Amino acid sequence: MIRINLLPYRAARIKENIKRQVTVYALSTILVILVISYWSINLDRDLKSKKQERDDKQRELASYKGTTVKMKALEQTKDEIDIKLEKINELKRVKTGPVKLLDDIAMSVPKDKLWLTAFKERRGTLVLEGTAMDNETVADFMNTLKGTESVTSVELVRTRQKEIKELNLNLKDFALNCTTYAFKEKVRPKVPKKKGRR
Repeated sequence: MIRINLLPYRAARIKENIKRQVTVYALSTILVILVISYWSINLDRDLKSKKQERDDKQRELASYKGTTVKMKALEQTKDEIDIKLEKINELKRVKTGPVKLLDDIAMSVPKDKLWLTAFKERRGTLVLEGTAMDNETVADFMNTLKGTESVTSVELVRTRQKEIKELNLNLKDFALNCTTYAFKEKVRPKVPKKKGRR
């Protein structure tokens, strides 16, 4: 009977299995290292790109900050100029206002039908007193005054019959209160309401 010693064959087979496992392990490790390296390189590239983008945005923002400061300065200058122009226009209006008011009143008076006897103006309130041929003439005068730029409102205070016996005339004395261009309504500051105790 022939005996075959299988021990060297088994040992060779075990060695071969160990070599195969070591090779698979080494290749897997190399593959994992390659994948991690590729992922790390991509991540680093993305990070650099984002940093570059952030730096560009910051530079762009810094350039806008200068423009924003200039815009704010220009807006402030514009507001100051608007205030000055408003003051100049107000001064012009105040300067030419009385002349325009007198002209508007003179042009509104019906010729040979109405005569003014008193004229008082104070802080935008104008008081006119005079004599007219009849009530219709006073009404026409009031309507004409309302249509001028200088007078904003006209209110009849009184009318009274006036007889001139020498000439056999019945005339009307009248008084008007007018609001002129110079009138400024007083703005009262709002007082906060006090809360009551409960």
